[in-house]
Amino acid sequence: MSIWLDSCKLKIYEKLNKDINCDVCIVGGGITGISTAYYLCKKGFSVSILEKDCILQKTSGNTTGKITSQHNIFYDYLYKTFGLEFAKDYFEANEFAKSNIENIINYNNINCDFEKKSAYVFTQKESNVVQFKDEFKSLKHINPNAELIDNIQLPLSIKSAIKFPNQAQFNPLKYINGLLEILENYKINIYENSKVNDIKKNDDFYTVLTDNGCVNSKFVVLACGYPFINFPGFHFLKMYQSSAYAIALETNLPIIDDMYISFEAPTLSYRTAFYNNKKIAIIAGFDHKTGKLQDSKNAYLFLEQIANKIYPDNKVISKWATEDCVSVDKLPYIGSFSTFMPHVYIATGFKKWGMTTSNLAANIFCDEICGIPNKYAYLFNSKRFHPFKNIDETKNNIKEATEGVIFKKFILKDFDIEKIPNNSSKIFKADGEIIGVYKDENEEIHAVKPVCSHLGCLLSWNNTLKTWDCPCHGSRYNIDGKCIYGPSNNSLPKINIK
Repeated sequence: MSIWLDSCKLKIYEKLNKDINCDVCIVGGGITGISTAYYLCKKGFSVSILEKDCILQKTSGNTTGKITSQHNIFYDYLYKTFGLEFAKDYFEANEFAKSNIENIINYNNINCDFEKKSAYVFTQKESNVVQFKDEFKSLKHINPNAELIDNIQLPLSIKSAIKFPNQAQFNPLKYINGLLEILENYKINIYENSKVNDIKKNDDFYTVLTDNGCVNSKFVVLACGYPFINFPGFHFLKMYQSSAYAIALETNLPIIDDMYISFEAPTLSYRTAFYNNKKIAIIAGFDHKTGKLQDSKNAYLFLEQIANKIYPDNKVISKWATEDCVSVDKLPYIGSFSTFMPHVYIATGFKKWGMTTSNLAANIFCDEICGIPNKYAYLFNSKRFHPFKNIDETKNNIKEATEGVIFKKFILKDFDIEKIPNNSSKIFKADGEIIGVYKDENEEIHAVKPVCSHLGCLLSWNNTLKTWDCPCHGSRYNIDGKCIYGPSNNSLPKINIK
């Protein structure tokens, strides 16, 4: 469990068990959905939030909690790909969102450990110095406060770094919990364990269908990460999901301040936090495409090894993992879902910067629903598709989206389950059926059909998290087949091994 989830006692909400009407139905109980509800409720709209599981348990509860416009090495790419004005507006949009969050915190007196910090991206390789110089050259036209430096506080030998002053960090769960307390004074209904199965368009409203009731609304906001509706949005061809990991640690050594992120893969992120009235360190990263982690790799062990180099005297107090959506052109999708569903809106593809982007999305949605032009909406046109902006990534994404349905790879025949070591898994075929088996530390067998219920891709085993992960679109399932991350909306069939 993340330190954020452990630091807050969240209210439990009932399951939707009737048909209701409202102005706006929001699918997804994370920071984007709740922030959107905050702005809409203040405008007088009636809002309902539907959460598949429990609110704030997914990406929002397992983030690093940075509020920043410093998004690794990114602005030179924006400048050269989309133009200077586009890059300047992207920076300005994120600064706008950052200021909004600070204003909400101050106006509502939300105690969420908000702190102003500088944000750094650094490289340890000489071969990347030219790229950092190019980034800074572009930044001189975009963020005049950015600095190109050659040293940082971290005890690492670096070749170059870029500093963004006046950025921020916070406890995201305390912040969102503060928003929820405010929303209790408005026309809002929040329902947990209310999985949305489909959205039907009627003449002048939409019907959002769950197992035990439906919501009729004029507008629908999909704030659920990777969209579970495949058509007509076709986002499964335009995005992939990335998994990342984090550890929190106590130490008697001086804790390095500010926020840092490494340029080299695997990316590493560093920040401080307050937990149980004590300053602690957080190290996160080891990101990879979901479903692409080798069984032999242990992400937490890797992060602990990094922690031991920086803080030799440390104690790991928490470990957690998260998942983020990444578009092929590296920009979020925020806006109308499709021409055929003009009043259904989507926010996804935040590329690990969801704390800032969530507020930006909420503002765009609020303006769209109120009929107000939003200056930054064009940046994130949700119906765009720029396959030639990043042709290699596009080709790879399409390749993975199709090859995952070919079940021949990684499948063994006539495999003896007794040969599976404890704490490991195998995929094999028996009697014409594909079987995924995990044997736990007590030699108990957990068997499922390891085929993603989203679009039929063969799953792979994540031995760090003990989950079945989809290498095509990032759905994840626990050892007994329960879906814990979408876009899949259904669990895996269990198989009885005799």
